[in-house]
Amino acid sequence: MGFKVAVVGATGNVGREMLNILEERGFPADEVVALASRRSQGTEVSYGDKTLKVKALDTYDFSDTDIAVMSAGGNVSKEWSPKIGKQGCVVIDNSSAFRYDPDVPLIVPEVNPDAVAGFSKKNIIANPNCSTAQMVVALKPLHDAATIKRIVVSTYQSVSGAGKEGMDELFTQTRAVFVADPVEAKKFTKRIAFNVIPHIDVFLDDGSTKEEWKMVAETKKMLDPKIKLTATCVRVPVFIGHSEAVNVEFEKPISADEAREILREAPGCLVVDKREDGGYITPIESAGEDATYISRIREDSTLDNALNLWIVSDNLRKGAALNVIQIVELLVARGLIQPKKKAA
Repeated sequence: MGFKVAVVGATGNVGREMLNILEERGFPADEVVALASRRSQGTEVSYGDKTLKVKALDTYDFSDTDIAVMSAGGNVSKEWSPKIGKQGCVVIDNSSAFRYDPDVPLIVPEVNPDAVAGFSKKNIIANPNCSTAQMVVALKPLHDAATIKRIVVSTYQSVSGAGKEGMDELFTQTRAVFVADPVEAKKFTKRIAFNVIPHIDVFLDDGSTKEEWKMVAETKKMLDPKIKLTATCVRVPVFIGHSEAVNVEFEKPISADEAREILREAPGCLVVDKREDGGYITPIESAGEDATYISRIREDSTLDNALNLWIVSDNLRKGAALNVIQIVELLVARGLIQPKKKAA
């Protein structure tokens, strides 16, 4: 007996990717339901070789649904995730709505799988921010080996992190530049075509942005509360794939060669690190791939026990949809959820 799964926000970039990955990975689902807002009702989305008609979230009964994977934004999640959870359906939420709730586990399966057992308090599990997810996958095995003290990270985040509107704006502006049309900025605060913008999410009182704060708070919750972290998050004119330049200071000595060997054996990681032209990964090569890629591993000569890393991943997959589906797989593998139909 398989599971009944609802994909909430099925018409968005991440929702469509969730449907793709559920099918790709052969998740044991007897039934998959696509849900979105009323304005998307009747829209068709693909699930493998099947076509699903989108149903309205606000009229759907979750009482016989086992799992709801959500990527419909924070406001929708705040309203609906607790309601869905109370109907006995486990929610894995891709928004920021519950990431910092102490009663909601924040999970990257390669990093803190044991924490998933805490989901039963609210029947909700949170998925981390895309930029944090790929970073902690690469840093967890190094933290286990040498204990991280401090992280300095600069991100180079693709426009797909801002949804379909972000991707459309980069496309439209790029075309406008080539045909000498006026370039309009609607989704982003400044022109994104042939430019970079050091601003993602809202500004906070200390001058950091909320995206930068998320990386600090989520790394502490998932990896180690003692780690110090400072981030600068930048939007770049790339469609898919987030990149990060990460400087890591450790308590214990660790060489670049040792780190390389550790990461080669680490789950979810793929080391591509040749010290030659093209011997590294760029975002375009990560698109459509599941791995977190690590390149440019080298020692920092200005600090004791410090390394520099270049980390790249498809933000729609490991940064969002793939991690959500991996959390679902983790629940099933550990016997933490059973199909309701079977239980009945």
